[in-house]
Amino acid sequence: MTGAANLRQTLRDIEVFAGDLPGFDPSIAPDTPVELFTEWLLAALSAGVREPHAMTLATADVGGDPTARVLILKDVSPEGWQFATDANSRKGRDLAARPYAALTFYWAPLARQVRVRGPVVRESPELCAADFLARSVGARAEALLGRQSQPLADLAERDALVGASIARIESEPDLVAPGWTLYSVRPESVEFWQGDKQRRHTRLVYQSSPIGWTKQMLWP
Repeated sequence: MTGAANLRQTLRDIEVFAGDLPGFDPSIAPDTPVELFTEWLLAALSAGVREPHAMTLATADVGGDPTARVLILKDVSPEGWQFATDANSRKGRDLAARPYAALTFYWAPLARQVRVRGPVVRESPELCAADFLARSVGARAEALLGRQSQPLADLAERDALVGASIARIESEPDLVAPGWTLYSVRPESVEFWQGDKQRRHTRLVYQSSPIGWTKQMLWP
């Protein structure tokens, strides 16, 4: 119990919302969430936030059991937020069964969070192939194996198979993993959260409607 008590106190003692934090005035927020997201992402990049395009992707399987993991954002446009994976991976299978997902971005130095929710669609084979070929050789080599989340005997097995896959790519540079898929989250809601030292956090949610986007502030 002593260790648990010490950990509890350690967690409580960690400072949050340290440093100078940016302001956020919802009254002058742009008309669309893509515009505001782009502003915040570029601000995080300018502030030196490492990997500001990293995001948590949450999916659920056919039984409703959720899973979350961190991925890299590939693009964002009025059509949606994009990410890519093998269709046979856990997340690919989840999306085949329940094509709906949630994304979360958190930029700790700025105390800013963005939450995106909506249905997920698969992009065209041409866009999927282009995304795959834009990846590094190492990333393509691993993806070509199609073994994500499968049991691994030892690291030597991994290294040998990836090495053989790299050699294959060098001889066939246009090779594309058959299951590689580019997905787009078509947002139904996008929430922007600005933290405050005094816990007077500012929240603004964009909701999709037949006539466009509506904006609504939320209590912290």
